[in-house]
Amino acid sequence: MKNDPIKRAAAITDALEALYPQAECALRYDGDPWRLLVMGRLSAQCTDARVNTVCKALFERYPDCNAMAEADPAELEKLVYSCGVYKVKAANIRDFSVIIRDRFHGQVPDTMEELLTLPGVGRKIANLILGDIWKKPAIVADTHCIRISQRLGLCDSADPVKVERALIPLIDPARSADFCHRIVLFGREYCMARSPRCKECPLAQSGLCGGIEKHA
Repeated sequence: MKNDPIKRAAAITDALEALYPQAECALRYDGDPWRLLVMGRLSAQCTDARVNTVCKALFERYPDCNAMAEADPAELEKLVYSCGVYKVKAANIRDFSVIIRDRFHGQVPDTMEELLTLPGVGRKIANLILGDIWKKPAIVADTHCIRISQRLGLCDSADPVKVERALIPLIDPARSADFCHRIVLFGREYCMARSPRCKECPLAQSGLCGGIEKHA
């Protein structure tokens, strides 16, 4: 299996699925594509927990893209201030709400090409939308995915696009979105950036990662 990256990736996917049967996005968007897009943009350099808290008040004030498209910039900036980089984020979510309303008739796009035309939306957010909303194959190459994929030997790059491209042929397309959510859960519980819990890690114990030796 060590010499077959596809079988190795499948074994890792199986192990993560057994560890975290209920894979779900940490952002509480209530099934609304536009809300997930907003929350995905706000989550850059900000914790999911903070975004969930901020968006309670944000969505009470601006419940949909039509309302957000008409938002007062100063008021919007105050609402998202604690997410950091608030001026840029506020402008992005207002601007892409206008585009979704006017160009896409109120519906969040379902292709990578169209999603990337939205202000502030890069491949990470686009893949989140494609996987969670439209149930398409998608690799969300966030910091957890990059770090853990390197440690597990699934890729050898820290560049998000290169990591995404490396994982696409390895991860079952039908399981790719859930794989990324499970990687986040795994990264928070075992494979932290600092002081990973290698000696307690189920993947290390099963021989799917050499972390025990590396961090002994």
